[in-house]
Amino acid sequence: MSDSIERAVDALENFIREDISADTPVPLHEPSFEGNEWKYLKDCLDSGWVSSIGSYVDQLEKETAEVCGTKYGIATVNGVSALHAALIGVGTQANDIVICPALTFIATANAISYCGAVPLFADSENVTFGLDPDKLEQFLKEECVHHSKGLVHRQSGRRIAAIAVVHVFGHPARMDELLSIAQQYLIPVVEDAAEALGSHYKERPCGGLSQVGVISFNGNKTITTGGGGLISTNDEVMARRLKHLTTTARTGQGWNFDHDKVGFNYRMPNLNAALGCAQLEMLPEFIERKRRLAKCYRDLFKDVDDVSFVSEQNWARSNYWLCAIRVPDIATRDYFLQLSNHKKLLTRPCWHLIPETNAYQNSLKIDNLSVAKHLAETLINIPSSPILSVAMDKH
Repeated sequence: MSDSIERAVDALENFIREDISADTPVPLHEPSFEGNEWKYLKDCLDSGWVSSIGSYVDQLEKETAEVCGTKYGIATVNGVSALHAALIGVGTQANDIVICPALTFIATANAISYCGAVPLFADSENVTFGLDPDKLEQFLKEECVHHSKGLVHRQSGRRIAAIAVVHVFGHPARMDELLSIAQQYLIPVVEDAAEALGSHYKERPCGGLSQVGVISFNGNKTITTGGGGLISTNDEVMARRLKHLTTTARTGQGWNFDHDKVGFNYRMPNLNAALGCAQLEMLPEFIERKRRLAKCYRDLFKDVDDVSFVSEQNWARSNYWLCAIRVPDIATRDYFLQLSNHKKLLTRPCWHLIPETNAYQNSLKIDNLSVAKHLAETLINIPSSPILSVAMDKH
C-alpha cells in the first residue's frame, strides 16, 4: 500500500508543480480573476451603487437563472441564506423534519435548523455520492404514516416537510428517481446545487431540476462573488415571495414603508454582484479547464494501485468543482493526506458526517449510514483550481 500511495503523491506533485515552486502551497481551490472583475467593480464604485440595490444584482440574477434553466433568480448574501429561504419557500416550519444527506457540508443541516426544523440524515449512494433513492423510498414506506398534516415520521411524530438533495462535488444525484419518490409522497424537493453551477443531469442544468434550487458563490466555488448565493426557480409566486422575504419583507414606497412579515436581510450587495457578473462570463472557460484537469487526473492515476479517480456518470456532465480520488480505507486516506500536505499540496478528506459532529450528534438518522461512513473514510479531494491550466497545457 505505502509504495503505491507514495507513487500517487509523487505523480500528483510532479504534475501540479510544472510551473509552481515547491515552497508555494497549492490550495484545494482558489478563485481566478481574469476577466472584467476590475472594470465592473470600478463601475460599481464610481456609480455609488454598492449595496443591495443596483443593476449588477439584477443582471446576476437573470444570467445565473439562465445557466440553471429557470426563469427567476434571487441573489443572497451566501449559500446558506439562500437555502434557508428556499426551505421556508416550500413550507418548512418549526418542529418539521427535512431529510438531507449525512454526507454534505454542514450548511445544509444548519439551514434546516434555522427554520426551527430538524434534519433527518439519510445515506448516500456509493457511486453518485448523492441521496440513495432506494433507501429513501424504503424509509418513507416503512417508517412514515399519512396524516392530515402530511407525511409524518412515526417515531418522532414530526411532519416530513421537504427533502434536500445535494450534488456532491458537482456530481449530480439521481434526480429522476428522487423526484419521483418525492412526488409520490407529496414532499417538496429543495435542490442544493451549491457546488454544481454548470453541471448537467441528463442534459438538464443543475439548479433547475426541482421546484427550487440553490447556488453558492463562496470564495472556493467555481465562480465567486466573494460570498454569496442564489435561489433559482420557475415558480413566479415563490420567486416574488422569496425576494420579498430576503429583502426584510419591506412594503410601501419611498419614505413611507412598513414590514408585513418577519423578513431577512439576505440581499446580495451590488458590489458582490458586479464581481459575480464578471465571473459568470468566465464560467464556460472555467468549467472547460476543470474538466480538462479531471481528465488529466484520471490519466494520472489510472495505473496506480489503491487509487481511483472519481468520474462523472455517463448520464451526467459534472463541473468537477472539486476533483476527488478514492482509496481503500481510512489508514490509506490518512497516509495520502500526510504525504501530500507535507509537500504543501493542500489535499483534504471529505467532510465528517454531519451526525458525527458535536452540533448534531443526537440527531435523527435513517439506518446506520454505512455507505456515507465508508465514503467519508475513503474520499480525498485534490487541488482543483482552474488556474492549474499551466500543468494541463504541458500534459
